[in-house]
Amino acid sequence: MCNNKVSAIIPAYNEAETITATVKAALALPFVSEVVVVDDGSSDETASLAEKAGATKVIRHPRNMGKGEAMNTGLKAASGDVLLLLDGDLGETASEGFKLLEPVLNGQADMTIARFPRRTKGGGFGIALRVARWGVRALTGRPIQFPLSGQRAVKRSVIEDIGGFPPRFSVETGMTIDVLRRGYRVLEVDTNMAHRVTGRDAAGFLHRGKQLRDIATAILKRALLCGLQRLKGQT
Repeated sequence: MCNNKVSAIIPAYNEAETITATVKAALALPFVSEVVVVDDGSSDETASLAEKAGATKVIRHPRNMGKGEAMNTGLKAASGDVLLLLDGDLGETASEGFKLLEPVLNGQADMTIARFPRRTKGGGFGIALRVARWGVRALTGRPIQFPLSGQRAVKRSVIEDIGGFPPRFSVETGMTIDVLRRGYRVLEVDTNMAHRVTGRDAAGFLHRGKQLRDIATAILKRALLCGLQRLKGQT
Protein backbone atom coordinates (compact mmCIF):
# COMPACT_ATOMS: atom_id res chain seq x y z
CA MET A 1 0.00 0.00 0.00
CA CYS A 2 1.19 3.52 -0.77
CA ASN A 3 1.16 6.31 1.81
CA ASN A 4 -1.67 8.32 0.30
CA LYS A 5 -3.91 10.17 2.73
CA VAL A 6 -7.57 9.16 2.39
CA SER A 7 -10.48 11.52 3.00
CA ALA A 8 -14.04 10.21 3.19
CA ILE A 9 -16.59 12.69 1.83
CA ILE A 10 -20.24 12.18 2.79
CA PRO A 11 -22.86 14.43 1.17
CA ALA A 12 -26.05 14.23 3.21
CA TYR A 13 -29.58 15.62 3.04
CA ASN A 14 -32.05 14.78 5.81
CA GLU A 15 -30.18 11.63 6.83
CA ALA A 16 -30.73 11.85 10.60
CA GLU A 17 -31.75 8.19 10.80
CA THR A 18 -28.53 6.83 9.31
CA ILE A 19 -25.79 9.48 9.46
CA THR A 20 -24.49 8.42 12.88
CA ALA A 21 -23.88 4.82 11.78
CA THR A 22 -22.47 5.96 8.44
CA VAL A 23 -19.94 8.32 10.04
CA LYS A 24 -18.83 5.81 12.65
CA ALA A 25 -18.35 3.11 10.02
CA ALA A 26 -16.33 5.50 7.85
CA LEU A 27 -14.14 6.57 10.77
CA ALA A 28 -13.35 2.92 11.54
CA LEU A 29 -12.15 2.16 8.01
CA PRO A 30 -8.46 1.41 7.55
CA PHE A 31 -6.50 4.11 5.70
CA VAL A 32 -9.20 6.79 6.26
CA SER A 33 -7.66 9.76 8.05
CA GLU A 34 -10.61 12.15 8.01
CA VAL A 35 -14.37 12.13 7.45
CA VAL A 36 -15.93 15.24 5.91
CA VAL A 37 -19.73 15.52 6.07
CA VAL A 38 -21.53 18.13 3.99
CA ASP A 39 -25.08 18.78 5.17
CA ASP A 40 -26.83 20.04 2.05
CA GLY A 41 -29.49 22.20 3.68
CA SER A 42 -31.14 19.51 5.81
CA SER A 43 -34.21 20.35 7.88
CA ASP A 44 -33.44 17.65 10.45
CA GLU A 45 -30.52 17.00 12.83
CA THR A 46 -28.16 15.52 10.23
CA ALA A 47 -25.34 17.99 10.89
CA SER A 48 -25.41 17.87 14.69
CA LEU A 49 -25.62 14.08 14.69
CA ALA A 50 -22.63 13.87 12.34
CA GLU A 51 -20.67 16.05 14.74
CA LYS A 52 -21.64 13.89 17.71
CA ALA A 53 -20.62 10.77 15.77
CA GLY A 54 -17.11 12.17 15.47
CA ALA A 55 -16.92 13.50 11.90
CA THR A 56 -13.67 15.38 11.39
CA LYS A 57 -15.40 18.25 9.60
CA VAL A 58 -19.09 19.07 9.23
CA ILE A 59 -20.04 21.78 6.75
CA ARG A 60 -23.57 23.14 6.47
CA HIS A 61 -25.08 24.52 3.28
CA PRO A 62 -27.66 27.22 4.10
CA ARG A 63 -29.98 25.70 1.50
CA ASN A 64 -30.18 22.56 -0.61
CA MET A 65 -27.76 23.01 -3.51
CA GLY A 66 -27.71 19.49 -4.94
CA LYS A 67 -25.48 16.47 -4.49
CA GLY A 68 -22.78 17.55 -6.92
CA GLU A 69 -22.31 20.91 -5.21
CA ALA A 70 -22.22 19.22 -1.80
CA MET A 71 -19.45 16.96 -3.05
CA ASN A 72 -17.51 19.95 -4.42
CA THR A 73 -17.79 21.59 -1.01
CA GLY A 74 -16.42 18.40 0.51
CA LEU A 75 -13.60 18.33 -2.05
CA LYS A 76 -12.49 21.83 -1.02
CA ALA A 77 -12.56 20.90 2.67
CA ALA A 78 -10.83 17.52 2.32
CA SER A 79 -7.06 17.24 2.49
CA GLY A 80 -6.59 13.68 1.19
CA ASP A 81 -5.13 12.75 -2.18
CA VAL A 82 -7.51 9.76 -2.35
CA LEU A 83 -11.22 10.37 -1.86
CA LEU A 84 -13.74 7.83 -0.58
CA LEU A 85 -17.22 8.96 -1.62
CA LEU A 86 -20.05 7.61 0.53
CA ASP A 87 -23.75 8.41 0.68
CA GLY A 88 -25.18 9.38 4.05
CA ASP A 89 -27.77 6.60 4.11
CA LEU A 90 -25.34 3.66 3.96
CA GLY A 91 -25.36 3.19 7.72
CA GLU A 92 -23.12 0.38 8.96
CA THR A 93 -22.58 -0.89 5.41
CA ALA A 94 -20.25 2.08 4.84
CA SER A 95 -17.69 -0.30 6.35
CA GLU A 96 -17.56 -1.95 2.91
CA GLY A 97 -15.69 1.12 1.71
CA PHE A 98 -12.36 -0.64 2.22
CA LYS A 99 -13.17 -2.80 -0.82
CA LEU A 100 -13.29 0.34 -2.94
CA LEU A 101 -10.08 1.78 -1.52
CA GLU A 102 -7.79 -1.21 -1.99
CA PRO A 103 -7.55 -1.16 -5.84
CA VAL A 104 -6.85 2.60 -5.84
CA LEU A 105 -4.27 2.44 -3.08
CA ASN A 106 -2.62 -0.58 -4.71
CA GLY A 107 -2.31 1.25 -8.02
CA GLN A 108 -4.75 -1.05 -9.87
CA ALA A 109 -7.35 1.63 -10.59
CA ASP A 110 -7.78 5.40 -10.67
CA MET A 111 -11.43 5.14 -9.68
CA THR A 112 -13.57 2.33 -8.30
CA ILE A 113 -17.37 2.07 -8.36
CA ALA A 114 -19.37 -0.04 -5.90
CA ARG A 115 -21.61 -2.78 -7.24
CA PHE A 116 -24.60 -3.37 -4.98
CA PRO A 117 -26.24 -6.75 -4.35
CA ARG A 118 -29.17 -7.42 -6.67
CA ARG A 119 -32.53 -6.39 -5.19
CA THR A 120 -35.39 -8.86 -5.36
CA LYS A 121 -38.16 -6.28 -5.00
CA GLY A 122 -38.89 -2.62 -4.40
CA GLY A 123 -37.30 0.44 -5.91
CA GLY A 124 -38.16 2.06 -9.20
CA PHE A 125 -38.45 0.90 -12.77
CA GLY A 126 -34.77 1.29 -13.69
CA ILE A 127 -35.30 3.89 -16.43
CA ALA A 128 -32.64 6.29 -15.11
CA LEU A 129 -30.18 3.44 -14.72
CA ARG A 130 -30.76 2.20 -18.26
CA VAL A 131 -30.35 5.70 -19.68
CA ALA A 132 -27.13 6.20 -17.72
CA ARG A 133 -25.74 2.85 -18.85
CA TRP A 134 -26.59 3.64 -22.47
CA GLY A 135 -25.03 7.11 -22.26
CA VAL A 136 -21.80 5.91 -20.69
CA ARG A 137 -21.38 3.13 -23.23
CA ALA A 138 -22.30 5.33 -26.20
CA LEU A 139 -19.80 8.02 -25.25
CA THR A 140 -16.94 5.90 -23.90
CA GLY A 141 -17.36 2.39 -25.30
CA ARG A 142 -17.28 0.98 -21.77
CA PRO A 143 -20.19 -1.08 -20.36
CA ILE A 144 -20.53 0.11 -16.75
CA GLN A 145 -23.17 -1.77 -14.77
CA PHE A 146 -23.57 0.70 -11.90
CA PRO A 147 -23.00 4.19 -13.35
CA LEU A 148 -25.37 5.70 -10.76
CA SER A 149 -23.53 4.31 -7.74
CA GLY A 150 -22.32 7.17 -5.55
CA GLN A 151 -20.02 4.90 -3.58
CA ARG A 152 -16.56 5.33 -5.06
CA ALA A 153 -12.87 5.72 -4.34
CA VAL A 154 -11.00 8.04 -6.64
CA LYS A 155 -7.72 9.89 -6.81
CA ARG A 156 -8.12 13.57 -6.05
CA SER A 157 -6.02 14.42 -9.11
CA VAL A 158 -8.58 12.67 -11.33
CA ILE A 159 -11.46 14.79 -10.01
CA GLU A 160 -9.39 17.94 -10.36
CA ASP A 161 -8.54 16.95 -13.95
CA ILE A 162 -12.23 16.76 -14.91
CA GLY A 163 -12.93 20.13 -13.29
CA GLY A 164 -14.61 18.91 -10.12
CA PHE A 165 -17.86 17.03 -9.58
CA PRO A 166 -20.72 17.59 -12.07
CA PRO A 167 -23.86 19.28 -10.69
CA ARG A 168 -26.97 17.88 -9.02
CA PHE A 169 -28.02 14.31 -9.87
CA SER A 170 -25.78 14.22 -12.95
CA VAL A 171 -22.76 13.81 -10.71
CA GLU A 172 -22.25 10.05 -11.05
CA THR A 173 -23.07 9.73 -14.75
CA GLY A 174 -21.11 12.83 -15.73
CA MET A 175 -18.14 11.85 -13.59
CA THR A 176 -18.06 8.35 -15.07
CA ILE A 177 -18.10 9.61 -18.65
CA ASP A 178 -15.51 12.33 -18.01
CA VAL A 179 -13.11 10.02 -16.19
CA LEU A 180 -13.35 7.26 -18.81
CA ARG A 181 -12.94 9.65 -21.73
CA ARG A 182 -9.70 10.91 -20.23
CA GLY A 183 -8.33 7.40 -20.23
CA TYR A 184 -8.32 6.71 -16.51
CA ARG A 185 -8.67 3.17 -15.20
CA VAL A 186 -12.13 2.50 -13.77
CA LEU A 187 -13.00 -0.70 -11.93
CA GLU A 188 -16.37 -1.87 -10.61
CA VAL A 189 -16.11 -3.69 -7.28
CA ASP A 190 -18.63 -6.06 -5.68
CA THR A 191 -19.78 -4.91 -2.23
CA ASN A 192 -22.49 -5.72 0.29
CA MET A 193 -23.48 -2.09 0.66
CA ALA A 194 -27.13 -1.18 1.13
CA HIS A 195 -29.01 2.09 1.28
CA ARG A 196 -32.52 3.47 1.23
CA VAL A 197 -34.53 2.62 -1.88
CA THR A 198 -36.62 5.38 -3.43
CA GLY A 199 -40.27 4.41 -3.20
CA ARG A 200 -43.02 4.43 -5.81
CA ASP A 201 -45.02 7.21 -4.16
CA ALA A 202 -45.37 10.78 -5.44
CA ALA A 203 -42.13 11.89 -3.79
CA GLY A 204 -40.30 8.95 -5.31
CA PHE A 205 -41.54 9.71 -8.82
CA LEU A 206 -40.60 13.39 -8.41
CA HIS A 207 -37.09 12.39 -7.31
CA ARG A 208 -36.71 10.05 -10.28
CA GLY A 209 -37.94 12.71 -12.65
CA LYS A 210 -35.29 15.16 -11.46
CA GLN A 211 -32.64 12.43 -11.60
CA LEU A 212 -33.57 11.43 -15.14
CA ARG A 213 -33.58 15.07 -16.26
CA ASP A 214 -30.08 15.67 -14.90
CA ILE A 215 -28.72 12.41 -16.32
CA ALA A 216 -30.14 13.11 -19.78
CA THR A 217 -28.78 16.66 -19.68
CA ALA A 218 -25.31 15.42 -18.75
CA ILE A 219 -25.28 12.88 -21.57
CA LEU A 220 -26.57 15.38 -24.16
CA LYS A 221 -24.07 18.03 -23.10
CA ARG A 222 -21.17 15.62 -23.45
CA ALA A 223 -22.46 14.20 -26.73
CA LEU A 224 -22.66 17.71 -28.20
CA LEU A 225 -19.18 18.52 -26.96
CA CYS A 226 -17.86 15.30 -28.48
CA GLY A 227 -19.49 16.21 -31.80
CA LEU A 228 -17.96 19.68 -31.78
CA GLN A 229 -14.53 18.26 -31.05
CA ARG A 230 -14.86 15.88 -33.99
CA LEU A 231 -15.88 18.71 -36.29
CA LYS A 232 -12.89 20.78 -35.22
CA GLY A 233 -10.64 17.81 -35.86
CA GLN A 234 -11.92 17.57 -39.44
CA THR A 235 -11.29 21.23 -40.23
